[in-house]
Amino acid sequence: MAEPAGAPGRDFIGVGVGAMVFDDAGRVFMAQRGEQAKNEVGAWEFPGGTVNFGERLKDAVCRELYEEYGIQVTVTGALGAFDHILPREDQHWVSATYVARLVSGTPRIREPAKCSQIGWFCLDDLPEPVSEISRSNLGAYRANPGW
Repeated sequence: MAEPAGAPGRDFIGVGVGAMVFDDAGRVFMAQRGEQAKNEVGAWEFPGGTVNFGERLKDAVCRELYEEYGIQVTVTGALGAFDHILPREDQHWVSATYVARLVSGTPRIREPAKCSQIGWFCLDDLPEPVSEISRSNLGAYRANPGW
């Protein structure tokens, strides 16, 4: 079966993945969306990307983190599925978000047009503005004391 024609998130509902990636110090990795990001340019996010046709969600998040930042992660749990509807940008996504741990690599920006800054942050001291989807992810993470 061929992939649908058009742009995911604009011409049809897009499927995305993301991860709250933690290091050994308990900090979370975030990226600031660059000028050529698909949406929410300038916002900080828990990174991820679009799921390719035929790709499993966990595989997609691991691939995206490696492609965009050169890091390998292990997924430790599923945070949930989230509506990511952006009326001002005329976009509609559904995103599965995971909790993960850094396994190897030092994050670096490998797609500078899509990402302008990266860093590790304490959950109580995140950079602003935080993207819509990452705010939803953070709320779900904080609502579950088991993490």
